Amino acid sequence: MTSASTAMPERRSRNLTQNVVAVLSERIRNGEFHVGEKLPTESELMEAFGVSRTVIREAISRLQAAGLVETRHGIGTFLLEPQSGQRLRIHAEDILTMLDIMAILELRISLETEAAGLAAQRRTEAQVQQLRGILDEFAQHIQKNTGNAVVADIAFHLLVATATGNRYFHDILKQLGEALIPRTRIDSAALAEDGHGNYLHRVHLEHEDIYSAIARKDPDAARAAMRTHLANSRERLRKAQELVRQPG
Repeated sequence: MTSASTAMPERRSRNLTQNVVAVLSERIRNGEFHVGEKLPTESELMEAFGVSRTVIREAISRLQAAGLVETRHGIGTFLLEPQSGQRLRIHAEDILTMLDIMAILELRISLETEAAGLAAQRRTEAQVQQLRGILDEFAQHIQKNTGNAVVADIAFHLLVATATGNRYFHDILKQLGEALIPRTRIDSAALAEDGHGNYLHRVHLEHEDIYSAIARKDPDAARAAMRTHLANSRERLRKAQELVRQPG
């Protein structure tokens, strides 16, 4: 279980990042920056916000996931032209609480259940191989304890959406950025008093069930496996929420 001394700095860092994202997003929406214009450097943003380089880089990463900016290696970060349909965008910085995350999971259950079924019908052999590679990478993270495998987790869900052949499934999920994965917002494994490795192992097994159904072109099984996976995520968060509400 994550100790209180470890959790507090992580929570503070998360709050600092959310504040930077919120302020920069507001400045962008207010027209302070123009399309194609370079944003202040990391050092300038660190000084302006009084935060670490890690906080600034995480904030920029979230803005990238929201489709607001792009970073060109060795040059800087630039404001992108708003994408069509941006009114449907769900801003990552607005997804802050357990209730928000559970609401997003409800949306995902409807969306991704059907996406898995379509992926099983339409996927290419190349996409099956890509899914296999992502799952193997996820497993390596668990085995070597090298990280929380968030990148591989997001990549898996986005590739399933891509395999539908309908780009709107992918576009909607991509708008969520890292908010697609609940544990990037709340350490649900720790709150549920579960070992992090065990938590990720169960997630991995659920992903394997989805993959197997897609690989053998079984749309009904793919839908069922995806629904089970996301329903389990919602249940884990529900239990975590109950723990938080308990007096103590």
